[in-house]
Amino acid sequence: MNDATKADGVIHPTAIVDPSAVIGENVSIGPWTIVGPDVQIGDGCDIASHVVIRGPTVIGVNNKIFQFSTIGDATPDLKYNGEPTRLIIGDNNTIREGVTIHRGTIQDKGETIIGSDNLLMAYVHIGHDCVVGNHCILVNNASISGHVYVGDWTILSGYVLVHQFVHIGPHCFVGPAAWIYHDVPAFVTAFGSPAEPRTINREGLKRRGFSTDQIAMANKAYKLLYRRGLQLDEALKEIAALGDDDIISMLLASVENSTRGIIR
Repeated sequence: MNDATKADGVIHPTAIVDPSAVIGENVSIGPWTIVGPDVQIGDGCDIASHVVIRGPTVIGVNNKIFQFSTIGDATPDLKYNGEPTRLIIGDNNTIREGVTIHRGTIQDKGETIIGSDNLLMAYVHIGHDCVVGNHCILVNNASISGHVYVGDWTILSGYVLVHQFVHIGPHCFVGPAAWIYHDVPAFVTAFGSPAEPRTINREGLKRRGFSTDQIAMANKAYKLLYRRGLQLDEALKEIAALGDDDIISMLLASVENSTRGIIR
């Protein structure tokens, strides 16, 4: 009798749970689901039918994974040669139908990391070595390639495609079917293929408790970055002069840490 059969959840008799899997309390696992070796599933998770979870994978508490999702499988990256890489998923995530999330590679940090309180809608794909923050929404069929970073509170609309190594800052909104080839600075709204900056994510900032003054400051910073025709170093200098506020620090960090260059 393994940990799965001793847990206080409902594990369907047709589910296949490897003896080495560690299953928390009050975990439900639906029919025909496969949980492989080196998998840890935290308390209160609800795993639907026909889900495949492969390890090494660590899943936190109170996650809900819908049918036909594949979690923690090996990447198709041709450089991957079976090394023991990991997938780490936080707490309170909703992973809808048909989502695929791959483990990392040794060419990066060896881990794919999903934070907490995210909504991954149907058929989302998250490639190897990605980092998705907290409170993000990835809408149906959004796909992020390997080594991508998605900041907290970001929304990627349906059918968004993100190139390898792109960083998307916190509080961004990316419109439907956009192609992202370069980094998106914090709280910027981007549309198009390839994506171009349009404005700040004013409504998102408002919903998340930023003050009217902070939103006005963010708007000034955006105009310095995109509307004044300044060179990037000139724009950053003028943005820094706006004041020592968290929202300015957030924008500056997302631009200064860019390795692919920002959308312009």
